[in-house]
Amino acid sequence: MIERSKFPALYLVALATVAVPANAQEDSTSSEKRTRIIIGPQLSPSWPGADKFSVGPYIDVSRTRESEFEFEAPDESFGQPLVHSGNFAFGPAFGFIGKRKASDIGADLPKVGLSVEAGGFAQMSLVPELRVRVEGRKGISGHKGWTGEISADYIARQGDDWLFSIGPRVTLGDAKYTRAYFGVTPAAAATSGLTAYDPGGGIQSIGVTAGYHRMLGKNWGFAVYGRYDRLVGDAADSPVTRELGSRSQPSGGIALSYTFGGGR
Repeated sequence: MIERSKFPALYLVALATVAVPANAQEDSTSSEKRTRIIIGPQLSPSWPGADKFSVGPYIDVSRTRESEFEFEAPDESFGQPLVHSGNFAFGPAFGFIGKRKASDIGADLPKVGLSVEAGGFAQMSLVPELRVRVEGRKGISGHKGWTGEISADYIARQGDDWLFSIGPRVTLGDAKYTRAYFGVTPAAAATSGLTAYDPGGGIQSIGVTAGYHRMLGKNWGFAVYGRYDRLVGDAADSPVTRELGSRSQPSGGIALSYTFGGGR
């Protein structure tokens, strides 16, 4: 799951990074393009396994020259396809996770700094109503491990007037990622009172996401989504989760949308 709290400035930079090149490539047909901006608040766990929540920005920018916008799940990573061939696409993916300090978690555990993640995704629309997506991201700061997600979405829509989606999520992390958030070293065990714990990598959580967008007129609309993840495996069995956090990881957001350009 992508934690989107605490970093409005970083998200705006990421959006500019992926959106500006697309704009530059399509200037010659700008009269036919439409742009949709979605912005509002969202609530999500402050870090993986947390029982505390942070409010952050729910932001998305989409552009199209087609009759309708391409489907994007409300919880997917930031990034735009570099290659789009038929029903298949792949491109870069970016994610962020807020820092976790000992004072935040309430125990003398090592700090995990701000995690900036970079990687890629691949997705395919098996039929218009079903899209599957796989992505992987490497932490270049903070946890410095690998994490990723496998997802599928059932999509029901009436053009751009309204769109509903729902589907399962499987979140994964390697040993370095899992140890950063759920491990307890012998030294940390001596000072925190927790049992020493050395988790491995694998499936971290299983969940489901549902999203809905509806136009309220020619330009304005609203979007809402909800997601629930349940920690499993080594992440769920960690004393950090059992004594200081929660296996339940809900999140959600609500936003206004504004669509402009083109001839809708």
